[in-house]
Amino acid sequence: MSNLLRNVLVGAGVAAVGAIGTKAAVDYFQNRGKEEVVDESQGDAEATSPDEVAYATVEPSSVQAFLDASFGNAGRYTPNRPPKIFDYQGQQYMVIWAFDNTQQKNQMMAFQYTDAGRKMVASVGYTGDKTDYNLNLAGTPFAVDVNGELLTSGQSETAGTNDVDFVLA
Repeated sequence: MSNLLRNVLVGAGVAAVGAIGTKAAVDYFQNRGKEEVVDESQGDAEATSPDEVAYATVEPSSVQAFLDASFGNAGRYTPNRPPKIFDYQGQQYMVIWAFDNTQQKNQMMAFQYTDAGRKMVASVGYTGDKTDYNLNLAGTPFAVDVNGELLTSGQSETAGTNDVDFVLA
């Protein structure tokens, strides 16, 4: 599992800090801050239970490089919250929160990695006035929490918010 997560990091050009760690999924998704860096001398950990995630702590500057390369407009997106790059139940994901300097709104983008490559499974743009979303999380154990409402699929708008979370459904 940690090899798959390392492959995601390398493929995305995102630099990990420390070793891959594990923790209870519920705790991981509730944490909005930066994860603790696992000392490299401990080696990469493997999730031993379906209730755990294996996660990587990454260099914020490498996420900027990923955003610039992925969207072809250097500086459009500026990360504004620690990203989550993790393996949960054998599936690898990357979730990035950033400010969209072109549209002047916050953006949360979630990517799922499969043998076929990377696909965006969630895109949520939000301001205090409105939230727009395009979600394809059906078939995953995840949802996006917008003002306490768990959304998993569709393309629409809802009330504004100051933050959105990527959570277990």
